[in-house]
Amino acid sequence: MNNFFSKTKQHYNKNLPFVIYSKPNAESLYGLLQQNNSLYKITDYTEKGFVFASFDERQLILIPENESEIITSEKETTSFNSIEIDDLSFDPEAKFQYEYLVAQGIQAIKNEEFKKVVLSRSEEVLLSEFDFIETFQHLVQLYPATFCYCFFHPNVGFWMGATPEKLLKANGNVFETMALAGTQKDSNQSEIIWQQKEKDEQQFVTDFIVKRLREFAASVVVSEPYSLKAGSIWHIKTDISGVLKENSTLEEVIDTLHPTPAVCGLPKKKAKAFIIENEKYDRTFYSGFLGELNSSFNEGKASSDLFVNLRSMQILENKAILYMGCGITKESIPEKEWEESVNKSMTMKRVLKIA
Repeated sequence: MNNFFSKTKQHYNKNLPFVIYSKPNAESLYGLLQQNNSLYKITDYTEKGFVFASFDERQLILIPENESEIITSEKETTSFNSIEIDDLSFDPEAKFQYEYLVAQGIQAIKNEEFKKVVLSRSEEVLLSEFDFIETFQHLVQLYPATFCYCFFHPNVGFWMGATPEKLLKANGNVFETMALAGTQKDSNQSEIIWQQKEKDEQQFVTDFIVKRLREFAASVVVSEPYSLKAGSIWHIKTDISGVLKENSTLEEVIDTLHPTPAVCGLPKKKAKAFIIENEKYDRTFYSGFLGELNSSFNEGKASSDLFVNLRSMQILENKAILYMGCGITKESIPEKEWEESVNKSMTMKRVLKIA
């Protein structure tokens, strides 16, 4: 075990907060080892460090740069055979409940309550054994094009994930974000064909983000949509970038983007109200956001690099709670959405030793 991981393990054994992470297609690993067990929080987004925010933004946790030892390492290739999971085994009651939830969402869309809603579920899996260092290394190796992380705070919990979705990258007044929607399982096809349902869903997300950003940006540039592979899942992605107006703040931009239509829906307030009323569980940090906030330690100048917390799990002693969500439009079919949620659960299951 190299120094980066041995330091992290010793830190965890002292029950102290930390985060280790790997950015998409990068060669380096980064970590912040907080030197006390205090619970720091974001107040106005001028803080420096690593932010870990819940879906409802009631928990805006910060691992501060100035209270942490910052560690880095180059990525190492480890021998790892991904675990093949039988994705046909499932809890019939969980399937029924999720399909019923999706049907409720479709009906609400047909009733013109909103255009789109993202509905999620959680799944508990028992673990035969768990080593967070090994699991993190496997995430990094399996999903190099995603933001992979391992976050721990004794007052918050233990979370890991590999998310393909950027919320916002801001360097001075220059910003980058993306619209990500549509999902299909990789089946080694030569060409990715998208149905109208996925294309419409992607366009909803793009239009929302661009419209909202124009309030704060002097200019906005939008790419053509293209297919992006994240693990064994394909998505449709559109790159969005631009320059912020001089008086625009990071807090304003984050507030206008989060939660994006890719994790909530459209219109945002109505979709969010439906989610809170009907999902019957607390997402907590799933579909929140996380990443570097005004960080200066890896690029020399303060920049923020934030990601949406998708493909994530919470670790509780001998079990993992996995979180999966699907974008629902009026063309959605409940059984197909269930299958999509099962496909998404495989992202985390492939790196776990399930009992």
